Formats: sequence, C-alpha cells, structure tokens
Amino acid sequence: MKTPKRIEPLIEDGLVDEVLRPLMSGKEAAVYVVRCGKELRCAKVYKEANKRSFRQAAEYQEGRKVRNSRDARAMAKGSKHGRKEQEENWQNAEVSALFRLASAGVRVPKPFDFLDGVLLMEMIAGADGDAAPRLNDVVMEPDEAREYHAFLIRQIVLMLCAGLVHGDLSEFNVLLDANGPVIIDLPQAVDAAGNNHAFSMLERDVGNMAAYFGRYAPELKATRYAKEMWALYEAGTLHPTSVLTGEFAEEEESADVGAVMREIEAARLDEQRKQAARADAEGPAKTDEPPPPPWLQ
Repeated sequence: MKTPKRIEPLIEDGLVDEVLRPLMSGKEAAVYVVRCGKELRCAKVYKEANKRSFRQAAEYQEGRKVRNSRDARAMAKGSKHGRKEQEENWQNAEVSALFRLASAGVRVPKPFDFLDGVLLMEMIAGADGDAAPRLNDVVMEPDEAREYHAFLIRQIVLMLCAGLVHGDLSEFNVLLDANGPVIIDLPQAVDAAGNNHAFSMLERDVGNMAAYFGRYAPELKATRYAKEMWALYEAGTLHPTSVLTGEFAEEEESADVGAVMREIEAARLDEQRKQAARADAEGPAKTDEPPPPPWLQ
C-alpha cells in the first residue's frame, strides 16, 4: 500500500521497512501494521486536534508537567503555540505511560520509538497471527469472565502502584491474545497523585470492567474494587500483591468539603480557559455586550 506521509520519516530513518496495511482508525489515531525487519509492529499515527473526536478535556490535563510557565500560559489561552504544546503533551503522555507501565509489569504493548507524532510499538496478535480481537468482540463463559476480570483488576492495581490511572478503560481498549488481556490506548492516562479527578476516573474504569464482565458473571457488577484500592492507595499501603476483596464499607463521617471545593474550582478554571480561547478567536469584545456573570468574574 502507499506509505502514509506521516510514516515516511520512520522509513527514511530505517525504523520501518514497509507499511503493510491499515489496522484501525479510532477517535484519536490511525494504526497501521508495518514490517520492521522480520517483525510485524504497529505504527500509531496521532490525528490532529481538529480531526480527533476525543477532546483534551481539562480534567485529563490537570497535573501534567509543562516545560515552563510561558507554555502553561499559552496552553491556558489556547494560542497557536499553546495548542502545539498541548498536542505534544497529549501524544507524549501515551509514550511516557507505556514505558512506565511496561517497566511496572503491566500488560501493555511494548513501545519501541516515537517520531514526529508516530508511535512505533508491539503488535498484539491473536491466535491466527493477525491483530488480536478487542474484548468487545469476544463471547466468553462465566468462568472466563471472572478470570479476565480478576486479571484486569490486578492490572489496574499495578497501574495505580505506578502512579497512573488509565482514564478511559473499557472493553473497547483491551485486546485479548493467547496470554490474556492487554491494555491499550493511554494518551489520556492521568497522574494519580497530581490530578483531583483521578479517583473518579479510576472508579469509572473499574466500573466499566465490572459492567462488561458482569454480562457473563452478574455478581461482578456488585463489586467495589475502586473504593477499596483507592483507600489503600491514599493510606500508602497499596502494593502490587495487595489482596483485594471487592468489598468496601463506607466510613460514616462528614462530607469532604475540600474535595467538593476543588471540583468547583476546577470547573471554574476550565470555564475561564474556554472563555479566554473564545475571546482570542473572536477578537476584541464589543462594548455593548453584557458583562459575564458574577461567578466568572
């Protein structure tokens, strides 16, 4: 097939010998099967922001390191330079997460290289040697569902011990090869300690797994692994080998007002960034326009 323009630099640098076929096109990237010597690998070509349906919401960006204050201001204002920096941060997040999680023993595709917005990584193959199926395409027995669910809960624990939360985990971004589930698609991974939304994302990830595998083993829908592992994480006692029960008793105490206020502040800052971006795009504000509501001033 014709080599996609974005992959040409990898061929020129000798990282890829040939593009064999497109594998998939998702909400954030297009993936191709490529030949590197005698091995088949995947080249993930990230889509430009205006062609990507998965938006870089502020909740995912929170806690990510920015090179300097100028870049941070530009990103907040949504300027051309800021958008470029935001794109680079978004793409680098997956590369960093893959190397970090692979080192921690999490089953993710092995990353090999990253060049000009193209990630070269391991191809996860199925029994026929072709690309492995997604969980969503697999029908399983109840015992298989329980086994895979337990395995993925352990993977989520390993991720959390490595300081990361996937943030978008579902049956659509878990592949199934001969050795079990493999977690993919990590550009939205968040820092567990530095992001105020980390627990809600963890709870959503774990809930998605319970809902999917609960189709085959209904008792899994009642498990509460997210709260259990998060409580251990906050106490500093979560380890890769921690034994979890799937049960969690809520403590009877007053509401965490600080957490609520942080959520409100995050929403306010997000709205300010949106207002600033709109103002930059529209030019000077008209004097006859009504002032913004008091809560945004």
